[in-house]
Amino acid sequence: MRRDGRLFDLGFGLVTVLAGIVLYAPLVAVSALSFFQIVRLRGKLSFAPFSLEPYLRLVENGDILSALATTLVVALVTTAASVALAVLFAFYFVSARKSLGLAMQSLIFLPFLLPPIITGLSLLIFFRELEIARGILTIVVGHVVFVVPVVYRTILVRLQFLGRSLTEASLDLGASRWQTLTLVLLPQLKPALIAGGLLAFAMSFDETLITLFLAGSETTLPIRLWGMMRVGFVPEINALATLIFVFTAATNPLLANLNRW
Repeated sequence: MRRDGRLFDLGFGLVTVLAGIVLYAPLVAVSALSFFQIVRLRGKLSFAPFSLEPYLRLVENGDILSALATTLVVALVTTAASVALAVLFAFYFVSARKSLGLAMQSLIFLPFLLPPIITGLSLLIFFRELEIARGILTIVVGHVVFVVPVVYRTILVRLQFLGRSLTEASLDLGASRWQTLTLVLLPQLKPALIAGGLLAFAMSFDETLITLFLAGSETTLPIRLWGMMRVGFVPEINALATLIFVFTAATNPLLANLNRW
C-alpha cells in the first residue's frame, strides 16, 4: 500500500510539473525574448546580448500606446459600471420575490452564456438599428454586458453569506437604510467588490471578439496586437506582454489577502 501510495504521489507530482511547464514556459520564453532577441549570424540562429531596446521602442510606438490608452479607458469605465450594476442587481435579488429575482438573474447570465460571437453580433445589430456610431461607448456597453454576470455572482455570494440579520440589526439600532448600506453592508462587501473589480478589469482588458464587432474606428490593445501578429512578431510585443505579465503577477498578493480585509 505504501509503495502504491508513493507511486501515485510521484505520478501526480510529475503531472503537476508538466502542467506547470505547459502553462508557464510560454510566459518565460516571451519574457526572455524581450531581453535577448534572436538574431541570425553566419546562417545560424543565436541570442543577441542583453538589451532593453524593445522596451525603449515600445515607449516610442505611438500606435501601441494609443491602443493601450483606449483599452485602459474602456477597462476602467467597464469596471466601474459593472461593479455598480452588480451591486444593484445583487441587492434586488436578495430583497425581491424569488420568481422575479430568478428571472432577472437569467437575463443577466444569458449574454455571458452565449458564444461571444453571438453576443457581439446581436449588439452590433442593436446599435445599427438605433443608428449609434460604433466607438468607445459601444465597446464599453458590450464589455459591461459580458462582464456584469461574473461581478454580480461574486458580490451576490458575499451578500448572501452576510444574511439578513446584519441589515435587521442595523435598522433595529436606529440606522437609516442609507446608513445601513454605506456604513454596514458596503464595508462588509469590500473584498467582493475588489475581487469583482479586478475580474472585470482583466476580462475587459482581454476581450477581443465582442470588441471586433463594436470597435468601429477605435483600436484596443488586443485588436492591435492581433493585427501586428498577422504580419509577424516584433520585439515590442514581447516587451508589452512581459509588462502585462508582471502587472498581473503583482496583483496576486492583493487577491490572496482579500479575506483579511
